Parts: sequence; C-alpha cells; structure tokens
Amino acid sequence: MSEPDSPERLLFASTAQAFLAKEAPLPRVRELHAAGTSFERDWWRRAAELGWASMLVPEELGGGSVSGDGVGDLALVAEQIGHSVAPGPFHPVNTVLAGLADAENASSHAETIEALVGGELVASWAVYEPRRAWAPLETTVTATPDGDGFRVDGVKDRVEAGADSDLFLVVTRIGEDLQQFLVPADAAGVTVEPQDSVDLVKRYARVTFEGVTAGVAVGTSAQTEALIARQSQVAQVLQCAEVLGILDTVLEFTIQWALDRYSFGRPLASYQALKHQFADMKIWLEACRATTAAAVTAVGSRAADADLLASIAKSYVGEHAAPMLQRCVQLHGGIGVTWEHDLHLFLRRVTLYRAMFGTPEDHNLRVFAHAEKAAS
Repeated sequence: MSEPDSPERLLFASTAQAFLAKEAPLPRVRELHAAGTSFERDWWRRAAELGWASMLVPEELGGGSVSGDGVGDLALVAEQIGHSVAPGPFHPVNTVLAGLADAENASSHAETIEALVGGELVASWAVYEPRRAWAPLETTVTATPDGDGFRVDGVKDRVEAGADSDLFLVVTRIGEDLQQFLVPADAAGVTVEPQDSVDLVKRYARVTFEGVTAGVAVGTSAQTEALIARQSQVAQVLQCAEVLGILDTVLEFTIQWALDRYSFGRPLASYQALKHQFADMKIWLEACRATTAAAVTAVGSRAADADLLASIAKSYVGEHAAPMLQRCVQLHGGIGVTWEHDLHLFLRRVTLYRAMFGTPEDHNLRVFAHAEKAAS
C-alpha cells in the first residue's frame, strides 16, 4: 500500500492508528485470549463510529467513504489492524456489506445495512463448507421455495466470528441457480458450533441450517455470481492489506533487534550473511506492497482485471509472508520461539490468512486459468 495521498485519508489513517494503539494493543490481544473472548461488542461499535463499516455503502443507505474509493480506504484500516493483529469482525462485516450494497434490491435490506454500518449488528459470510477447499460458487446448501419464502438446509463452516454474529449471509443453491440469503443467527433451525483457529482471537464456527426459514434474497439469481466475485475480491485484498501491515511491523522490529543485539562485539546487523537476509525480505515486502496496491486499486475501481490482480496479490503475499516471519523468528534466536515474545501473534495471523479465501496454490491455478483464457 502507498502512503495516504490526501489530508482526509491521512487523518482517517492516523485516527485508526491512534484508536488501535489505545484500544487494541498487543497486550489486549493476549488478555482477550486468556478470557476466551474474540472481541468486545462495545469496542466494535466504537470502531464502526469511525467509519470502519461504512466505506462500501452508498450515502443514500447510510454509508460513505473518505476519498470516494471505499476499498482503498478500508485497506488503510486493514493495514493498521495488521500492526497490532487487532481483534474484531472488520473483515466479515465488510465482506457482507460488499454484497448487500451491490445487490439490486439493496433498499430491501436498508435497515440491516444501517445496523451493520453503525456497529449495532455483526454479520458474517457463510461460504465455506466442511472438508471442501475455497470454492465459493460450489455449494451443497440448498434453498427450497416454501410459501412466501425459502427453506434453507445444509452446513457451512469456517464462518468467521460465527459465534458472535447476529446474521449470516449464506450462499445457497436453488436448483441450478445460486442465491444468497440473510439468516438470523437465532432463527429456528440454526445451530452454531464454535471452531478454534491458530490465531489467538480470530474465532470461527460451523453453522448448521435445518429447515431454516429465509425471506427476501440478496440480489437476483442472475446477479449472485457477480456479487460473490465482488465479495471474494474485497475479502482477499483486505486480507492482503492486513498482512502487509504485519510484515512491515515485524521486519521493522527485527531489524532493530539485529542492530541492538551484539555478538562477538559486533551488532548482528553488521554480519554480511544477515544483511543478505534482510535485503531479501525487504525486496519481498516491497513486492507484497506493490501487488497489494495494484489489487486494491483494481477492486476499488471495479476494473476488468480485478479478479486476476486479487489472485496475484493473494498468491504472492500468501506465499512469502509466512517464510518471512519464520526468518524473523530465527533471527531473534531462542527468544523468538517463546510465548512471551510477540512474534508468534503475527505468525499465527499470517498462517491463518494463508489458508483463508484461497491458498497461494489455489490462486496460482486461477492466474493460470486467466492466462489460458487470454491466450485463446
């Protein structure tokens, strides 16, 4: 990501940074983990008041962005979140809002959108299914016409903040068509089973739908595939932006460690072999920054190659982030593998994100498919 390019964006980014430094520092992440808590609802409401859930929503529905580029503004926040691996439903709420705001019948969900923008409700995207890799357009969850509504049956898992959500945006199949429905978490027939993750505060859930009544669909069946593509792109670039913040932070304090730590009367950073490692990681960091910035710009402007650039970013960042952090662990020596050091908090988040919304291998195949299509 690049530096904020306007006074408004600079103020927005600095406000997010100050809020996170005060309300979600690294010690707070450890406290939440010790308490078995993912995030506090009041904390998220205050974050929403800063505009963290309004950027993808048009003004007529209660939203509005800082610069006119909602995706770019959200990416600035995501990068700040990465500096402290902060908790909260930032990603799932904005992914859901990306679908609701773009739906042709968005006005039918105006009250829900307003509540999400204000932080009064938390929603998550139910798109993954048990024992299946990232395949958002392939679902076994069904929606069957039932009177004036639909009956939803099936199972979703890896639903972020599932146990803390008020609503699920569920990807279903009606015959040969895809359709998404908003389902209340407390609706009859909904069962939520918490799932742990490698991250200290990112929690997931397995959600079972048994004869659940759903009302108005989100968008039309003809529009649903495009909505899912848009939601996927938003989820992927925000994830890459957060990882970029993580890499920037970890590389900075690892370099400082090497400058402060002496071996045989010399700073560790003075050894040629270590200089080469830092140079390699700096190159990878800047390449992650460039691919992420290109993807954020493409998704924000709805460019024709947005899907391709999102996959390129997800592939490159996912492939290089974890090895970079592993190197930083090794450069710290013994202290790097202790619970007391903060390195593992960042490594956990990066490892989790490598697997979510498509692995690097998944996105390599998508990039190859795009190249084949372009060549044909």
